[in-house]
Amino acid sequence: MDENKFAALLGHAALKVWPELSRDAQEMLFAAAVDDGIIANTLATYLHDHHPRTAHPPKPTVLV
Repeated sequence: MDENKFAALLGHAALKVWPELSRDAQEMLFAAAVDDGIIANTLATYLHDHHPRTAHPPKPTVLV
């Protein structure tokens, strides 16, 4: 197997267990995965959309 295959396997594993990781582990993996703001924003959006534990709280729909 080549390095790209190993990287893909580890990446898929990280996505699979992401919700169970501690916040510190999530932040460490996130920082290691991104190298610029554009990729960081795209990855953050993906994670927030696909993992409820990392999602932002819902926006209020009615002002009280």
